[in-house]
Amino acid sequence: MKGTVKRIYSDRNYGFITVEGEEKDLFFHRSGFTGEFDDLKEGNEVEFDIEETDRGNQATNVKQV
Repeated sequence: MKGTVKRIYSDRNYGFITVEGEEKDLFFHRSGFTGEFDDLKEGNEVEFDIEETDRGNQATNVKQV
C-alpha cells in the first residue's frame, strides 16, 4: 500500500501515515520502518503493509519511496 507521512515524532519514535480514500491515519512505530528513521520527513511518500493489532490497524514494513 502507498501513503504519505502526515506527522512524525522523531523524539517519540512514531508517526502517522495518510492514505488517500481512508478516513483514519495509520500509526507506525520506528521498529516498523525500514531505513534511516531520522531521514524521514513529513510529506514523504512511503510504501507499507497493514497489520491488525489490539489497538487497531498499524503500518509495518514502512519504507520511503
